Amino acid sequence: AQARNNLGFMHETGRGVPQNHVEAVWWYRKAADQGIAVAQLNLGVMYERGQGVAQDYAEAHRWFRKAAEQGFAVAQNNLGYLYERGLGARQDHAEAAKWYRKSAEQGYAHAQNNLGVLYESGMGVARDCAEARSWFRKAAESGLAVAQYNLGVMCETGLGAPRDYAEALRWFREASERNNA
Repeated sequence: AQARNNLGFMHETGRGVPQNHVEAVWWYRKAADQGIAVAQLNLGVMYERGQGVAQDYAEAHRWFRKAAEQGFAVAQNNLGYLYERGLGARQDHAEAAKWYRKSAEQGYAHAQNNLGVLYESGMGVARDCAEARSWFRKAAESGLAVAQYNLGVMCETGLGAPRDYAEALRWFREASERNNA
């Protein structure tokens, strides 16, 4: 099953074979049907992007959920994103927060940032700028530029903690060095 997922990746990226998204989907599905979480994630991404298959957020949602329920952090984050945006399922910010938290607690920086955004806005969770700032900091310290920017804004504006221009400057500089315009 792992080899099938790897063959899907080779076809998706054109490594060693001509790039062929339809072939990639075929191999990912073989592995996904055998319960391989990364293949379920990869198949979900293909449906989300409409690569090798017609774009179908409901199918992306279904495959992300299968991988997410196995504890796969990237899939949990992706599932949260679909719930947040109302893609493939009803928009549900509380459900998005639940999946982002599962991923964030595993240290996945994108989910930490996404959870921070929900806390900052009060969508799906009670608005809590200190909690938002904490999640942004975790993601920023992992090197995620968008989180570094978000933390910089929190420091500059004094949301969630006293205003600290020196700290804001530090995080804006870090984000800038990672090409965050």
